[in-house]
Amino acid sequence: MVNNDWERFGEELRRTIQNAVDHQDFSRLNQTVTDTIGRAMNNVSRGLKNGGWYRDPMNQGPFPGGSANPKDNGFSQVNHMNSKARSQQLYLKASAPKIGGIFLTATGAFFLVVTIVLEIIFAMGTVLTGFDMAGGILLSGTGFFMAVFAVMMGIGITLLSQVSRFRKYVSCLGAKEYCDIKDLAMKSGRKAKSIVKDLKKMIRRGWFREGHLDVKETCFMSSHEAFHQYTMLMERMEQQRQEQAAEEERRKQEKEKAEARMKEEYSKLSPDVQKVIQAGDEYVAKIRKANDAIPGEVISAKISRMEMLVDRIFDRVEQNPESVNDIRRLMEYYLPMTMKLLDAYEELDKQPIQGDNILSSKTEIEKTLDTLNVAFEKLLDDLFQDTAWDVSSDISVLETMLAQEGLTKDDIKK
Repeated sequence: MVNNDWERFGEELRRTIQNAVDHQDFSRLNQTVTDTIGRAMNNVSRGLKNGGWYRDPMNQGPFPGGSANPKDNGFSQVNHMNSKARSQQLYLKASAPKIGGIFLTATGAFFLVVTIVLEIIFAMGTVLTGFDMAGGILLSGTGFFMAVFAVMMGIGITLLSQVSRFRKYVSCLGAKEYCDIKDLAMKSGRKAKSIVKDLKKMIRRGWFREGHLDVKETCFMSSHEAFHQYTMLMERMEQQRQEQAAEEERRKQEKEKAEARMKEEYSKLSPDVQKVIQAGDEYVAKIRKANDAIPGEVISAKISRMEMLVDRIFDRVEQNPESVNDIRRLMEYYLPMTMKLLDAYEELDKQPIQGDNILSSKTEIEKTLDTLNVAFEKLLDDLFQDTAWDVSSDISVLETMLAQEGLTKDDIKK
């Protein structure tokens, strides 16, 4: 049902866009598309709630045969039993350590009170009968046991506190078998470092029977399966990282080789040609800078095309130094005037009030830039005229040779 809904609404969306393009009427396109997508999302949402899809505890994808709420289908009791069995497999029952904590706390507190009372009695007796060795031994002995029972009570209180935090962590995990430490910190109100310390102790004690922390100690996984998936993911990511690093290194080496070849070829050019190419690179940089300073999308597209054309023109001159004389007028007139126009446009565009005269001037400059782009395209095409002749000549020779060998299309048909 969900897939059919998406296909139906996808086809409706395609027809809407195609109809707008065919009739060149985009007035209500945005609203129509928004409404169509909204209906699709609502229908799919209702399908998820009513029709029979739910996600597994690991959030690994939808499974047919149930609703988002296990209580809405006939398998709620089985699901509850499976969840309970899974919980027993992953987590230690907190009742055992809780009982131990209560016992230690209660026992330690009771005997601590007893030893305090005895310590007071012995102290009073020692004061009344005089200080002797026997009294000192009794005082020391009861003091020792006071310390032991105080430690016992402290251990019990600490254990009860840990049991409480353990239950809170399990509650935060819910049905999931993984959780970000930051999420646990936010839900439990404890610091991330304290939670990591707690989880390590609980894993060592077996409270989390299959618990694992990731390498960076930023994610906790309560099952071997989740940890295995995490390990596999980390291995794939590491492999991709290594492949990406190798690819970047290869590209870097290719770039360095290309730059070295360009420098070598550049060094072979005459000083005059080098000077022209250097000036051309400076003009390209100025055009790019002007484009960055002018925010309009339409004018920016025009300037970007101009930058590309000028850059290719000087690339062609570098490849074919004999054509340097063909761009003299470009260097002496067109490019300097182009920069003046761009500077003027930038100044006009900065004005806070765009009056009729400013708007008219900007429009004229935009039209002039279009004219210049057409001229630059023609100049670039003319610079490849020799190459076009050479290619045409090579093709003619090749066709003649094929005809002599009887390998042309007409000959093959015969």
